[in-house]
Parts: sequence; structure tokens; C-alpha cells
Amino acid sequence: MLTVFHSPQSRSTSVIALLNALDAIDQVKIEIVTITRQDGTGARDPRNPHPDGKVPLLMDGEAAIWERSAIFQYLADRFPQAGLNVPVGHPLRGTYLSWLAWYGGVMEPVMVLEAAELQHPFITGTFRSSTEMKARLAQALTEQPFLVGERPTAADLLLHSPFAWFGKPGVPAIDAWVDRCMALPGAAYAKAFDEEHALA
Repeated sequence: MLTVFHSPQSRSTSVIALLNALDAIDQVKIEIVTITRQDGTGARDPRNPHPDGKVPLLMDGEAAIWERSAIFQYLADRFPQAGLNVPVGHPLRGTYLSWLAWYGGVMEPVMVLEAAELQHPFITGTFRSSTEMKARLAQALTEQPFLVGERPTAADLLLHSPFAWFGKPGVPAIDAWVDRCMALPGAAYAKAFDEEHALA
């Protein structure tokens, strides 16, 4: 049995959206847990097996899958009938995997550091500047509606998620892509799910 450990209005909200888009929401147990929030509220939940007390965490039996990029790839491959993965052997599989890895290795660090108003040449030299990160995304989206072509994949659902949280960046190609991703059924479902399961 697959189990997702989730806390409403957190990074794991994107996993709820993915599960809905995969038509797999009824095939995965969702455990609502508390986490320590950035403002200091909340607390680590002893029921959450994540080694850092964070979300999301996916359990497949005894196997733990953490980090959103890994969870998105795992679930999209587990439920391929939805067409949100790029299967092994497909010529665009490497591109798809690269975007998933780029999210955790470049995009999220850049956006978190920008939100924290931290700047240093070592940071931009390692990850990219915010301007470079957005330019890379815009370049990919200029000639196609989604990151890997004409249809959305799990990579789109993951990479658009921080813009859904922080707001669109004001870059036309990215803004239009975020709108396309937000129009997919998973986003509205996840918002309603979190409202229903909001923690007191």
C-alpha cells in the first residue's frame, strides 16, 4: 500500500495535485501530519517517519521515498496510464528526468535564497541567479507549451508549483505556462483538499 505523509499548505500539496492528475488519489493512503512551519508554529509529528520530520514522504510498503523530485518520478512511473511520465526508452526520457533533477538542484534553492534575500557570488556561481533560472525556463517554454513538449508531464506539475505559491514571475512564457498548469484538474483538487483538511 502506498502512503503519502502530507501537511496542508506545504510543499506536499503538489503531491496531492499530482495524485489527482494521475487519477490515483483513491489508491494512495494520505496521512495528515503536522510539521514545523517557517514562522515557528507547528511541531514535528511523531507519526511521520520522515527522518527530518518533513513532508512529503512516500512509503511503498517498507520503502521510503523522499524529496519531491523522486516522489514525482516514482508516482508518475507507478501510474503510467495517466500519461504524465516519459517512459524508459523514450527519446525524451532524459530531458524529463533532467527537469525533475533541475528542480531540486537549481530551481528551488534559487527561489528559497531569493525569498530569504540572500545573495553571494558563490551562491549564483553554484546554482544560478534568479534571472538565469527564469531565462532557462522561458527558453524551454518559448516554442512549446510544456517542458517536454506538447503535453504536460509530472515535471510541469512539480516545476510550476513554487510559482503557484510565490506568484508568477512576470515573464510572459513562464506566466502562461503556470496558467496552463494551474488549469489542470490537480491544482483545484489540491486546494480544496487542503481547505478541507486544514490543521487547527
